[in-house]
Amino acid sequence: MNKSFRHLLFAVCLIALSFAVIGCGSSGEGEQPKETLVFADAGWDSIRFHNDVARLIVENGFGYQTDVIPGSTPATFTGLRNGDIDIYMEAWKQNIIETYQEGIEKGEIVEVSVNFDDNAQGLYVPTFVIEGDPARGIEPMAPELEYVEDLPEYWELFKDPEQPSKGRIYGSIPGWAADEILHQKYETYGLDETYNYFRPGSDTALAAAISTASEEGKPFVGYYWEPTWISGKYDITLLKEEEYSDEKWNNGYACEWPGTDVTIVVNSSVHEKAPEVVDFLENYKTSSKLTAEALAFMQDNDAGTEDAAKWFLQEREDVWTSWVSEEVAQKVKESL
Repeated sequence: MNKSFRHLLFAVCLIALSFAVIGCGSSGEGEQPKETLVFADAGWDSIRFHNDVARLIVENGFGYQTDVIPGSTPATFTGLRNGDIDIYMEAWKQNIIETYQEGIEKGEIVEVSVNFDDNAQGLYVPTFVIEGDPARGIEPMAPELEYVEDLPEYWELFKDPEQPSKGRIYGSIPGWAADEILHQKYETYGLDETYNYFRPGSDTALAAAISTASEEGKPFVGYYWEPTWISGKYDITLLKEEEYSDEKWNNGYACEWPGTDVTIVVNSSVHEKAPEVVDFLENYKTSSKLTAEALAFMQDNDAGTEDAAKWFLQEREDVWTSWVSEEVAQKVKESL
């Protein structure tokens, strides 16, 4: 074998060996590729905001890929239970209590944290409807309106433009668990005799209705909830109902909405495939106030939920850095 051929053969062997070493090194001994973690988007901005906060931390701090599956509350929660969805950042558990408890009892899902618990929902009116607004020259329109059961006395104030012989109550969004509850309340209180129940096509349409009425000083009565940018920007009043009791709630929802823990829930498989992410989610805790601040940022700056999530991570390090290790926090900061 001549000398030049031996050199060529040696070079070929060296290259082959290099590729073999690189291949072994890239896979790592026993190392498996990380799972893609799927979040639920049940259709409102606050869950999308919390999704994006968590996704930025999970992707940049822990190195996982993430995805989102949108849908109604029943559809996404079913997806969580059967494993198509991994993480639910904002489960209003009282609205879905039967399927929620069933999922836990069957070991399909695990509640890992309470995201926030200082929330409210029900039928709201702009406060000027009751109290007036002297600065805007608005006289009180319904000074005695205090309870949902007072509404039949004021149906003419809230006339339905499409059927003026009745008032209009703006209901919840089709597909939301709250819609079924609110419509039953509407019947339980006998409001169907004097009001039509109008379902807006989206949360955007519902927000537009209440914000337009608030800006123009016109009467409005409809479903809303807190935290939202609406509750942060406008003065609105929740109409009272009788104090909550299980008996009344189970008999046509004839009482106030129960206070509810808005929880973070994961499919039971996440403990095995992403234990460090579960540890992070167990520490994830905010409040209605913090959430409303982010939603107001979106409204004031015409920003999306990812923009709001980045703003939150930059402005509120005092909050989120306590959820993760210093090493993870540093990786997230460097990614912003």
